[in-house]
Amino acid sequence: MAVLSVTNLSVVKRDRLLFENLNFAVEQGGLLYVKGQNGAGKTSMLRVLAGLVEADCGNVFFSQQNIKDCRENYHQNLVYFGHKLGINLTLSAVENLQYWCKQHQVVISVHTIFSTLAQLNLVGLEDIPVNNLSAGQQRRVALARLWFKQDAKLWILDEPFTALDTQGIELLSKQITKFLSGGGTVVMTSHQALRLDYPTDEITLEYRI
Repeated sequence: MAVLSVTNLSVVKRDRLLFENLNFAVEQGGLLYVKGQNGAGKTSMLRVLAGLVEADCGNVFFSQQNIKDCRENYHQNLVYFGHKLGINLTLSAVENLQYWCKQHQVVISVHTIFSTLAQLNLVGLEDIPVNNLSAGQQRRVALARLWFKQDAKLWILDEPFTALDTQGIELLSKQITKFLSGGGTVVMTSHQALRLDYPTDEITLEYRI
């Protein structure tokens, strides 16, 4: 059974057709890599898949249910990582993650948060406002959510490797592969060539004038 599928998906942005009649399905444990040049509609498509905006035409299904009819269940099983990090710059890394966990009904100890931030090479930076962190460090704070939402069935990741150094890319790649190997499903974009040791399906969006 497909975890995520779309039928006849079309999106128009500022009077320009980004894509039309898009059809695909991603099975449990499947990795879909969405490619295309800037402006082709990758981010717009992922936002539609995440239920943040509606397509101009077509439908998105989660486990064969239209996401419009199962929004609460869908969002409980989804982790979306977009261009905006969704963190409060005045809060610390720990405070941001505690708030996110509370929002998503994730029960986790402060010790686990500190341990995860240590894995992400943020030792000593856990309790200072994230506004004082570099772009790459802020991104690691936001990405730490992927270590916490163990019961999610689907990750939708928009350019998750941006601003990460080689070590950060390796850590995230291992976490994505671990999630996939455990039966999770991932739809993602990346400006960088994927180096995941995992079977990958691809779709390419063409830029339309």
